[in-house]
Amino acid sequence: MSVAVSYPTRADLVLRHATVVDVATSRLIPDQTVVVRDGVISEIVDDAAFTGAGAAAISGLPTRDLDGAFAMPGLINMHTHFSLSLPGQAGEAVEAMGPGELALYMADGAARTLRNGVTTVRCVAEKGGLDFALRRAIDAGHVLGPSIRTAGRALACTGGHGHGSDDTIECDGPVGFTRGVRSQVAAGADLIKLMISGGIAGEHEGIATPQLTREEMAAAIRTAHDWGRKVTAHAGPASIIELAVELGLDCVEHGYQLTADVARAMAAHGTALVPTLVVTHADAFFEELGVPAWMRERSAQAAIRHRESFRHALDAGVEIMLGSDMPPFWPFEGTTAVVRELEHMHDAGLDAWGVLRAATMNPATWLGLGERVGRVEVGFDADLVITREDPSAAPAALRSIEHVVRRGVLVREDAA
Repeated sequence: MSVAVSYPTRADLVLRHATVVDVATSRLIPDQTVVVRDGVISEIVDDAAFTGAGAAAISGLPTRDLDGAFAMPGLINMHTHFSLSLPGQAGEAVEAMGPGELALYMADGAARTLRNGVTTVRCVAEKGGLDFALRRAIDAGHVLGPSIRTAGRALACTGGHGHGSDDTIECDGPVGFTRGVRSQVAAGADLIKLMISGGIAGEHEGIATPQLTREEMAAAIRTAHDWGRKVTAHAGPASIIELAVELGLDCVEHGYQLTADVARAMAAHGTALVPTLVVTHADAFFEELGVPAWMRERSAQAAIRHRESFRHALDAGVEIMLGSDMPPFWPFEGTTAVVRELEHMHDAGLDAWGVLRAATMNPATWLGLGERVGRVEVGFDADLVITREDPSAAPAALRSIEHVVRRGVLVREDAA
């Protein structure tokens, strides 16, 4: 017995007169026709090829004339929380939701995320296992949203960062963290997230508060790697990041207080950074959510050091990946949180092509999807963002999104 599907998961599509954004070679390729069959890019050829027999070959396929607009890979947001609940009034409202209400809330956020150009997300702490249900519903076509890779619930020590909410599991000791990793793998996690230090949102901690012992980190990282899962970590201070990198950590979230030496160690070990610069430039967002004054002050005080840390990472050659932490779709400072994050990365020193790779190719490779998504190439899924302005000049061009495509399906089509 088949089940009714609300949203197609793959489609045919032809995009004429496109300027293809080749993030792998830092080139713009104008006057291209992109042919998508069953959600996969089957051809990319000069517009002139589609005359006569060429035109007949694509006759009947849904077609859009882009009139020179820029076709780039869909964005991949590596730090997403669809069930985010920060301290304050808005967070309390989310915490009070029952499972059904929260599932609908998360589904709405997923749809809005996709329509704003994010075609793949990495969830790094979600409540109650609902991320797994949301992933299944999106894949089945029951809910509109991006492709999801998820860590399930994050692992924290007792009283550690994020404790007290259903999106974390409190563990203690090497045995406790080993069990924590295995529990998330059993639930379907694609990766593991550890809370190894304090952060901005913890009232009874500082950003530099160490929260896991060497033995706890080693047990968690070893167990995750044994099960074929990479590990990322919420982390602020350089000293504990250095230790985690030595133990095999695959990615750092935030990295508020990196030093040049620790950044070089990250680069040498292949440890990536998701800087989330927007979270230390988010006072208007915090005010909107009713976040308490202590958290707003901590965020503002961390901003200068956070940007210096990012520069250390750039100078050392650390692989940078996009992550907003804030809901990617959130209207913020004239655009969305995810675009604002890209603009912050650019303003802090990452060139425009580097920003595009941080938002597409780099995350795809980290997730093991580098042969399927992250580029506009034949054989890749047709996950695309179409902008009127040139994104290789500046990420602000993403304020001009006209179309969003997920596996050939037009999920956003703005009027001219």
